[in-house]
Amino acid sequence: MIKNPFFESAGRFGSRRALRSLQGDHTYSDLLSRSQTLASGMGCLVDCRVGDRIACLVEPGLDYVAAQWACWRLGAIFLPLSLSASPAELEYALNDSGAAAAFASRSLAQRLVQAAKGSTPILATEDCEGIHTHGAVPHDPSAGAMILYTSGTTARPKGVLTTHGNIQAQIESLVEAWEWSPFDRIPLFLPLHHVHGIINILGCALWTGAEVDIMPRFDVASVCARFVAGEYTVFMAVPTIYSLLVSYLESLPADERESVTRAVSCLRLMVSGSAALPASLHEKWSQLTGQALLERYGMTEMAMALSNPLKGERRPGSVGQPLPGVEIRLVSETGGAVVGSGEPGEIQIRGRNVFPGYWNKPEATAASFSGDWFRTGDVAVLEDGYYRILGRLSVDIIKSAGYKLSALEIESVLLEHPDIRECAVVGIPDATWGEIVAAALVTQITDDKLPCLEEWCRLKMSRYKIPRRWALIENLPRNAMGKVVKPEVKNLFSALAPNN
Repeated sequence: MIKNPFFESAGRFGSRRALRSLQGDHTYSDLLSRSQTLASGMGCLVDCRVGDRIACLVEPGLDYVAAQWACWRLGAIFLPLSLSASPAELEYALNDSGAAAAFASRSLAQRLVQAAKGSTPILATEDCEGIHTHGAVPHDPSAGAMILYTSGTTARPKGVLTTHGNIQAQIESLVEAWEWSPFDRIPLFLPLHHVHGIINILGCALWTGAEVDIMPRFDVASVCARFVAGEYTVFMAVPTIYSLLVSYLESLPADERESVTRAVSCLRLMVSGSAALPASLHEKWSQLTGQALLERYGMTEMAMALSNPLKGERRPGSVGQPLPGVEIRLVSETGGAVVGSGEPGEIQIRGRNVFPGYWNKPEATAASFSGDWFRTGDVAVLEDGYYRILGRLSVDIIKSAGYKLSALEIESVLLEHPDIRECAVVGIPDATWGEIVAAALVTQITDDKLPCLEEWCRLKMSRYKIPRRWALIENLPRNAMGKVVKPEVKNLFSALAPNN
């Protein structure tokens, strides 16, 4: 029987420590044993079939990894859900994916029970104790392995389906490029419903026998203390985290700052991604620590595709060169021609890392490919062998604190409010977050009622999607065809005093 490569690796590394967390230390053997138990528990709850989708709402730690591996033992597709998702978002993911069942931490299970409305069996991971172990179905690289929901460019999130072969290609490419080894140690505080945390950190580490220090959230003082203790060899974060680290370091007394920066300088690799890293922040971090951050580029649909070199020039403002096994081309915005060096064009990707399509959305899948090339919607230019991102083909994508948000999705939620007649959502520049969400409303709501609107939003969407700036206006700016002119909407906010 062909085994999942994760299980084979875990078998080789056995007694090595795989995870550190508030719940304790866990070895690779613990991951294998616990995933067998969860697979058996799920098998007792429902008649799982190969290809079934199993959702997961579990805090980062042993049971998160075990739930992922349990799905794969059953031949099911792993569907990790956001811990900060609203009830409506949870319900949508369960219904759109047709989830056959779900794993949940006991403390989170009621949220899924309410979202499922009786249609999806929920298994609390803590209830799977002492259940007989479960084997694994034969590993099929072409079979579906995971679905991640991404906002994309439509009003409703799309499920990105990746196969086991895709995941293997994504991880092996990064392991080669970034020289992962069993001796690496890395913290994980990023969300585990995005590829940054799932593939770049957790996947690569467990593939190679490395150690992951799982934190419930990013805490700048705790992380810096661990730097000083020499607990990490690799560090990966979004630009916002590096901005917070810079501010913290600058607030420390000189001797304490030197202790941290000296320790940071010993790490073998520090990576920034999920949003554009300002060149000024890149330079500031280098000046403070001696570390040149490695910027890379990727998307949910293919994980990582471009990276600055591990050994060589890491150029600020650039996302580097194609990773091993990945082909890149730039195509003119009309789609008619491949452009050369120095000319802007849409990034298109080809390789084993690229997903086969969106879950149950054949039209969206067809529109996202040109032959076997995936159309990213990002525009870049090739300069002296390095790619530099210029922006999106769509103005309706907002990149905030590492999240890629759909303005259209947020607009559709806001329009559910009975007092909002029209709205337009845009991203406006912010030094800390990259962009923040801003909404212009045609509404009866007044400034003093905005806190009530924000409270309503918390019931409808994840907190990172909720607008942080509001403009209450009589009419949205439109062109002769009646289409909202988003650049003019953005200009509204430069003339208004902040209300958040």
